[in-house]
Amino acid sequence: MANMVAWAAPSAGAKLARIEREVPQPGPTELLIRVHACGVCHSDSLTVEGHMPGIQYPRVPGHEVIGTIEALGTEVKGWRIGERVGVGWFGGSCGYCPRCRRGDAFACETITAATGVTRDGGYATHMLAETSAAAHVPGDLDAVESAPLLCAGITTFNALRNSGASAGDLVVVHGVGGLGHLGIQYARRLGFHTVAVNRGRDKEELARSLGAHDYIDSEYGDVAAAIGKLGGAKAIIATVTSPDAMQAIVGGLGPRGTMMVIGAVGTFSVDTLGLLLKSAALKGWYSGVAADSEDTLAFSKLNDVRSMNEIYPFAEAQAAYDRMMSGKARFRVVIRMD
Repeated sequence: MANMVAWAAPSAGAKLARIEREVPQPGPTELLIRVHACGVCHSDSLTVEGHMPGIQYPRVPGHEVIGTIEALGTEVKGWRIGERVGVGWFGGSCGYCPRCRRGDAFACETITAATGVTRDGGYATHMLAETSAAAHVPGDLDAVESAPLLCAGITTFNALRNSGASAGDLVVVHGVGGLGHLGIQYARRLGFHTVAVNRGRDKEELARSLGAHDYIDSEYGDVAAAIGKLGGAKAIIATVTSPDAMQAIVGGLGPRGTMMVIGAVGTFSVDTLGLLLKSAALKGWYSGVAADSEDTLAFSKLNDVRSMNEIYPFAEAQAAYDRMMSGKARFRVVIRMD
C-alpha cells in the first residue's frame, strides 16, 4: 500500500509535524481525494492552537481543498475517479435529520463534521471526504488560484447573496483583507453600490481597483456617520477581527439593514435602540454547504473574481501557516502540493 504525507498538529499549540501513513481507503459514502492545493485560513488556528474543544490529535488542518478523486466508497453515486473536487469547511450532512430535511444541512444533527477540525483536512497529499461535503470544480479553474474560494470566497459570496440587499443597494465591505478583497469583487459584480471600509488610506487604490465605488477610512472620524451620509447601508459584510471595529460600524446600517458578521471576534456591544429604531439586524453567517461552494466557483469563473494569493510549496506548510497568522499576507496563503 502506498503512503501519504501530511502536516498535522500533534497537540494544541504545537508546531506542525510531518507524518507518513498508509493512504486510507474510503468508507461507503466517502471519496479519497488526491490534494493538489489547499488554502491556509485563519480558522485553521482553531485546530493548530486548540481553540475548538474536543479536537482529537494528531489532526491535519486545512479546509480550502481542491484535488481529484482517486477512489470511491462502495455506496457513492454521481462521482467518478479522476473528477475534480473541492472541499470547504462544511464536512457533510446526513440528509435525513429534521434540519437536513428542512434545508439546513449546515446544521446537521447527525454529522457535525468540520473539515480539518473534526476530521483530517487538506494539509496532505491525500484526504477523505463525505460525498455530501464535496463540490464539483470546473475543469478550467486553476487549483492553486481557486482553493481560497472554498472558504474565503464562499463565506463572502454567500453572506452577500443572503443579506437581503438588491442590485443598486448600498453594501459595505468592512475590511480589505483576505475576505474583504473577495467581498468587494463579489459585491460589485452582484450590482451593489459597493463601499469599502478599512483603517488608513493605504488600501484605497486597491479597493477601488477591485470594484469599490467609495472608500471610507475608519481611522478618520465616525465611520458609522460617514456611511450614514451615503444613505445608510442595506448590508454590512463585517470581515474584520476587531470587536471595537465591529461595534463602531453597526450604526451605519440603514432602515431594515443587516450586518452580516463573518469575522469571529467574540463579544462586542450593540446599541439595541439603534437597531429597533431602524428595524435593523445583526446576523452571523455560516459559510455554506457544497452546493454553495459550486455556486461560488461558477460565479467566480463567470465574473472573473480572483483571489490574490501567496503560494508556498507543500514542504513549507509551517512557514505558510506562520505567514497567514502574521497578518502580513496579501491576501490569502495557499499550499501547492506538487
